[in-house]
Amino acid sequence: MVETDKKRDTIIEGAIKRFIHYGINKTTMNEIAEDLSVSKPSLYYYFPDKNSLVLGVIEKIFDDYFKLIEQVQHADLPLEDCMAGFIEIRHRFFQKYYMMHLSGNTPDPSLNSDVLKERFMKMKTRNVQLHADIFQKSMDKGEITPTDTNKTAELYIDSLAGITSLCIMHGNKELFPSKKEMKDILDKQLSLSAIFIKGLK
Repeated sequence: MVETDKKRDTIIEGAIKRFIHYGINKTTMNEIAEDLSVSKPSLYYYFPDKNSLVLGVIEKIFDDYFKLIEQVQHADLPLEDCMAGFIEIRHRFFQKYYMMHLSGNTPDPSLNSDVLKERFMKMKTRNVQLHADIFQKSMDKGEITPTDTNKTAELYIDSLAGITSLCIMHGNKELFPSKKEMKDILDKQLSLSAIFIKGLK
């Protein structure tokens, strides 16, 4: 069982490397098998199709993300520092996995499956709840005034996502954002976060 899990993890790591470099749309199952020097039957044993492999990759990325986020969550930090820590982690993941979002002019059906959409919604709900818990903890400590924590968390997350979207729209969507563009995104998100939290006090 441990050996099976290890092989599955190796395939996921190999897929991530290729997805980051070439994008999901331009990657085939055959190429992943060749990269890892595994037979196609072996690859398909663990992942029957590309959809299931993409799902495995997404789950791995989100698992890693939430582990880091929860470390910051459990540290006894002031609200602004805690949220700044979340932004830094999210920004690192955005930089690392940005190329996986590029699918060119022919969107990959692997990214449009109902199962994947459902998983993304669960991850989004978990992220909102995590932020709502932080706002609640801050409220209990008297750092911020009483508020609807779920609505506040949704607004906060959507506001940060809006900055990312606007920065990408003004740049070249087909290329990796420059260091300056990446720094602009991070700086604007940190500034917005500080203003947002100040407004809750």
